[in-house]
Amino acid sequence: MKLEYIDQLIEKMETANLVELTYKDKEVDIKLKRESKVPQYQAQPVQPVQSVEAPIPPAPVASVPETSAPAADTSNIHTIKAPMVGTFYKSPSPEADPYVQVGDKIENDTIVCILEAMKLFNEIEAEVSGEIVEILVEDGEMVEYNQPLFKVK
Repeated sequence: MKLEYIDQLIEKMETANLVELTYKDKEVDIKLKRESKVPQYQAQPVQPVQSVEAPIPPAPVASVPETSAPAADTSNIHTIKAPMVGTFYKSPSPEADPYVQVGDKIENDTIVCILEAMKLFNEIEAEVSGEIVEILVEDGEMVEYNQPLFKVK
């Protein structure tokens, strides 16, 4: 394996904010690991504060008319979440139709989008049956692990 390829793997780790990367093929088995850049904080002791009791006048209470709209029934709404960090694509190519649109009926094995991570394109299956009621991310948007992508009824 060439040193340039290892440098490319390290660059990919940094751009994707990965802490650990493992690469294995017939000839090479590499494991790269770096320290997390999460800041470490140390708690400071709390100084006791002497309390002084003073009478506080009651705050005026404003009456609010009860004209709120009825809450939407979300008991049968399922959220499809991102199984990984990556770039969200709604179709297999820019010219192709999207995998799903609002109103589409889907099954457990329906492909709903692609998530690209480190130049690997991962097809994401719905893993739930129902109807797409909302798409929560835009095409080409970077998504985090467990970020909601779709709402299904």
